[in-house]
Amino acid sequence: MSVELLVWDEPEPISRDQARASYLEVKKTEPVTGELPGIAKELPGVVTAFRDHVLVTMDLDSMDEMSGQVFAVARAHGMACYDPQRDLVHNVAPLGVYEGMQLHTGDGMMVHDPDLGLVHDVLATLSPQNPFVALVNFGRHFIQVSPGYELEYKEDELVRADVPELDEVQRAFQEYATGERGFLGRHEWTAAAG
Repeated sequence: MSVELLVWDEPEPISRDQARASYLEVKKTEPVTGELPGIAKELPGVVTAFRDHVLVTMDLDSMDEMSGQVFAVARAHGMACYDPQRDLVHNVAPLGVYEGMQLHTGDGMMVHDPDLGLVHDVLATLSPQNPFVALVNFGRHFIQVSPGYELEYKEDELVRADVPELDEVQRAFQEYATGERGFLGRHEWTAAAG
């Protein structure tokens, strides 16, 4: 089984609906022939060029590793990337304040310097198939959540809070990524075994 990622130049951040529409439109068109665009040479997997887009196809077994490479190349070129398997769009901006921050998911996705829209959207994918989402600043601090919205935060010590709603989890992750810590005062935290 194969999976795909779509990469293209997008001047402004776009929604998942817009990215999905672009993907579906590209799937209806014929690939271009001849010389591949410059970015295609840097992308892993099988690359197919369309007029304004590049489609990267890879096998399911290598998806986690190769998709991380595709996300990094797309970002380096200022391009958007759509993941139709997860229905997630990777925009170039806006980013959090921590350079090198990593987004990790329980279904195997790992993204360096994720855009804030991606962080927001990936939190809605929590499920038995995606049992956690974490934002990590290695050696400094992290925030993570599991289904049922058990939020964990670690800086000096690991603390845990039950959060009732997804929108509050998304708000906490947004604040964490932007250097704010309002979420620490809004919830009742208890020490957790680390």
